[in-house]
Amino acid sequence: MKKKIYAVLLLLFAIIVGGYYYLYYPSINIHQTSFWTGVVVICVALGLIFAINSIRYKFDKSQKIKNFNYLPFISKLFIALAVILFLVAFVGNIIGSPLLRAKKYASLLKIENKEFASDIEETEHITDLALMDTESARIFGNRKIGSLSEVVSQYEVENGYTQISIQKSPFKVSALKYASFFKWWNNRKNGIPGYVKVNPVNSDAEYVELKQGMKYVPSAYLNYNLMRHVQLKYPTKIITGYYFEIDDEGNPYYICPTATARIGLFGAMDVNGIIMCNPVDGVCQYYKIPDIPSWVDNVYNGHLLCTKYNWSGTLSGGFINSIFGQKDCKQTTDDFGFKIIGDDVWIYTGVTSVNGDQSNIGFVMMNQRTSEAKYYTVSGAEEHSAMAAAEGEVQEKGYVASFPSLINVGGVPTYIMVLKDNGGIVKMYAMVNVEQYNIVATATTQNEVFSSYKKLIKTKGGSTVNIETETKEMVITVSDIQFINTEDGTVVYIKDDSHNVYKQKFDENELLIKISAGDTIKVVYEASEDGINYLSSYEFVADVTKNSI
Repeated sequence: MKKKIYAVLLLLFAIIVGGYYYLYYPSINIHQTSFWTGVVVICVALGLIFAINSIRYKFDKSQKIKNFNYLPFISKLFIALAVILFLVAFVGNIIGSPLLRAKKYASLLKIENKEFASDIEETEHITDLALMDTESARIFGNRKIGSLSEVVSQYEVENGYTQISIQKSPFKVSALKYASFFKWWNNRKNGIPGYVKVNPVNSDAEYVELKQGMKYVPSAYLNYNLMRHVQLKYPTKIITGYYFEIDDEGNPYYICPTATARIGLFGAMDVNGIIMCNPVDGVCQYYKIPDIPSWVDNVYNGHLLCTKYNWSGTLSGGFINSIFGQKDCKQTTDDFGFKIIGDDVWIYTGVTSVNGDQSNIGFVMMNQRTSEAKYYTVSGAEEHSAMAAAEGEVQEKGYVASFPSLINVGGVPTYIMVLKDNGGIVKMYAMVNVEQYNIVATATTQNEVFSSYKKLIKTKGGSTVNIETETKEMVITVSDIQFINTEDGTVVYIKDDSHNVYKQKFDENELLIKISAGDTIKVVYEASEDGINYLSSYEFVADVTKNSI
């Protein structure tokens, strides 16, 4: 009878453990705290199961109480093992703590000191910058899917958009997801039919339909759930998340970074590879860091990179110094942006003192594929102060600034950002000087804000700033002139008899009121790719034949 009870209890326990493992699929890895917790609980449970015969004596009055204290050897063995495992995990956690290993934490990220003006390529045109944030990408992506009736009835767009580089061009991508369990059940054989690709430069959203649907996705259930599928394929890997990416041919993949502890049992968790899953057929492949394909962009999460920099910035002088003296301690600001350099995605964020003031002492840029880090000593406004300065320029409109991008304008570190209305629609652009954040330019187009900012730099930026503006001269005959009221003030548009257009804000040059159709003038302008050029100045010309000068 006793053996039958043990057999039933062990079977029930095995079902419970197996069910828990299938539902939550924890990794079987000694560097995962939940693994040790699970093993300790299992050992305690097995010890109690094998002690059940002794425990029941407590309720049998015919037995002496001393029998209750008797436990079989196997029960004692499991309980002793649980205690030993708990102590090992506890000691392993202490050994890997920053308190004892501060220098080791500080050395995990190799940081190069660079000169901003020479290392960051100068931006000559900003029409190719990716200024769209994830929130705006969601709006454009949802609008695109909303126009496809056969798709929107069964699927939604995942909230998370991944920043990637495709042949050195920035894109944000997100897969579709099943709208509910029943819609997954009805469509599970065909899978997810496509994904959304948003161009953050021109705000163009594209729905890409796949030849074969994606069956192994985060919104699927049972064995088709992406995380369960990948974890059960690699049960000993610690998987930290997933990122939807496409290769240069547009084929979809999920990138699942894996991690391990660099210090002690649990300390300094860091990426040691990725699992690449093809969501169409579920085929998975593990890659160590050196072997990761070059088109993969999301290996090191931006938050992890900031954490690693903070270890270096705060723990280089030791743990005690990081708490009390805090000499030379520095940390990243509370957010980061993305920048495409070559074919890689880099994150950038300001670096400030641990005192949390409103200024930066520098910037750090870190590669999301290789974890390469570069530090630039640039003092000035931190990102949120620059955002507030841009919002202050248009405070009457109530626009909200997005997190800025960092660019090099003539060797001058400059923030550039979009200003959005309450609906998340981009209405204007703003540029703010990092070192002198009272130098702010705003405009309704990227070309205009760039032109206005360069003029401000020339007049307010100081003698050390060298901003060259490429201008052209032309003698034209005015065929039409119009004064258009915009949210950014009155803009004067001049059209010549060759259908070229030149524009300038009226408050920049009120003498524009003197020009009439039929006048011959010499214009100095900055050429624009869209044919609407930016007028710098003009003068009347008498009795000349129109030609290029």
